[in-house]
Amino acid sequence: MSCAFKYPHLFEPIRLGGTLFKNRIFASPTGYTNMTGDNVLPPGAEAYYERKAIGGAASVAGCELIVDGELGRGGPTHVAIDELSARMPLCRIATAVSRHGAVATAELQHTGMFANRALSMFGGVSRGIAYGPVETQLGGRTVQAMTEDIIERTINKYAAAAATAKSCGFGMILIHAGHGWLLHQFMSPITNTRRDRWGGPDIENRARLTVAVCDAVRKAVGKNFPIEVRISGSECYDGGYGIEEGIAFAKQLEGHCDLIHVSAGNHEVEEVFAVTHPSMFLGDGCNVKYAAEIKKHVKTPVAAIGALGEPEMLEEIIASGQADVVEMARSLLADPDLPLKIRTGREDEIKRCLRCLSCFSSELTVGEPYCAINPETGRELEMKNDYPFAPFKRRVLVAGGGIGGMEAALTCARRGHEVILCEKSGQLGGAIRCEKNVPFKKKLDVYLNAQERAVRKAGIDLRLNTEVTPEYAKAVGADVIIASTGAKPIKPDIPGIDGKNVLSAQDAYIDPDKTGKNVLILGAGLVGLELAIYLSMLGRKVTVVEMLGSISDGGNMLHAIGLKVELKKRGVDLHFNTKAVRIDADGVRCENADGEVFFPADTVIYAVGQKPLQEEALALRFCAPEFYQIGDCVAAKNITNATGTAFTVARDIGRF
Repeated sequence: MSCAFKYPHLFEPIRLGGTLFKNRIFASPTGYTNMTGDNVLPPGAEAYYERKAIGGAASVAGCELIVDGELGRGGPTHVAIDELSARMPLCRIATAVSRHGAVATAELQHTGMFANRALSMFGGVSRGIAYGPVETQLGGRTVQAMTEDIIERTINKYAAAAATAKSCGFGMILIHAGHGWLLHQFMSPITNTRRDRWGGPDIENRARLTVAVCDAVRKAVGKNFPIEVRISGSECYDGGYGIEEGIAFAKQLEGHCDLIHVSAGNHEVEEVFAVTHPSMFLGDGCNVKYAAEIKKHVKTPVAAIGALGEPEMLEEIIASGQADVVEMARSLLADPDLPLKIRTGREDEIKRCLRCLSCFSSELTVGEPYCAINPETGRELEMKNDYPFAPFKRRVLVAGGGIGGMEAALTCARRGHEVILCEKSGQLGGAIRCEKNVPFKKKLDVYLNAQERAVRKAGIDLRLNTEVTPEYAKAVGADVIIASTGAKPIKPDIPGIDGKNVLSAQDAYIDPDKTGKNVLILGAGLVGLELAIYLSMLGRKVTVVEMLGSISDGGNMLHAIGLKVELKKRGVDLHFNTKAVRIDADGVRCENADGEVFFPADTVIYAVGQKPLQEEALALRFCAPEFYQIGDCVAAKNITNATGTAFTVARDIGRF
């Protein structure tokens, strides 16, 4: 390999405090939920953070560590570093990260006015005490204003937490002063209207608590120990502060920390949640502008974050002086080897994050951050104990070359099996290929293309335009058959559904020119709503009718937040608890609580769900000694389910 690196600035080491970081790519904080509520992170957390270090990140930040378990914990799944039970797991995480040459970073946090919102597990409603900058009513309780004693206690808690983190083996402290948490609450003029030295219109007063925390942490960890502070460069919503306040805040931090990590937004404000955690509807690097502007006004090194992952963009950010460090969260869940792949010239192998928020949603619901396209994420511990090759080699026939089929075929091939992959159409990728021209789905098409390239390079016997019938399957003589035959759109039984003005969502995606100016979509699931956004981008006026009372998010509740913002921005009309009873040439007659209502439309599109192709799959069940069904032909779900199931089933093959 040539010694001339394509991305020299990205892989130039940087010194923060007395510590040398091997490159400019940092893994920003991502949670690993303490689901049992015992303040002990499970062994999976160690493997989860270690995997990012193995992949080449210079720094790996852990989950948010609450500095005050009594007054700063947002809920029972938060880990409080001031409680002894947290210590040993944190030591193991720090050791696991640092032994691979990365710096383990401890994120210190206090939730302030949002503390103790639910003291009991799983939807409990009992409330505990909370302190914020001022007294206020929030969530049906009174948040008390922090007194001088409580402020002093909080500063000391940060210092003690930093000392504990250092003793556990962490090599950098990240003080979270953004996104709506305590230090942000004090910094923001919206939430801090105090009139003493800790607040008011003067930025020096509002920044005083963060500065005091930084100084106390510095005293606790020593002169050369690196301290990073995360801020929101802008709150990004009407009524919130803008970049001018972000610049002023950053200036106050000069001389008190070693790295200013510039994020954006306030996650407690729903309309900007998908800015803080950029949705697929925003562009690559959408929040870098805040770091770039702040960098013009401070001497302290600056880190940028927000929808980052493209190698050329990462290099340009550093080379052009927009920031000194690039930080990534979800991109390193989609592909923890991203830094090494960039460095070794294997950019085409990178799994690009879809920004679908499956990882975050699944972490909140099941405690594991499952990625839609990387089935190893959330399963790092079991992967550490996995054999790279199956003990017994099998001849495996995979029927169906969609997302699940490709993943199953690739996993089987990596484990040493002989693999035949059949796809009845002329292209791999499955029905979801219909979305290839959708701007906010471009990462999905990149992923599908990358998977297709991997299949062609893996020594898999690929047979396109080949339908697997029972006769064909028997002739192949496989030891194992994996059926991944997919699903087809459900066509609702409504009078007029066969009219010339009616399309399936799949057909509308493939050829949007078939739709008129005024479109009505039946179904407020993810397929219908994303189609509504796409058609509105093309200039259509879109109405969505849904029988149920809310959006059906398919288990991805955080993606739904971004959807709602985009639907509102695009002027899409949503009508819930509304049933379509007849489709006419000029629109749809519906019923709701008010009686009958008519919605005029040039084109009607049905997006009411998918019917699994179970019979096609089950027809193959006795054509080989082993038989498995995966993906939508079992139950129509999502990409995360398809890849996860395909990966796991394929790993099970050849055990004995």
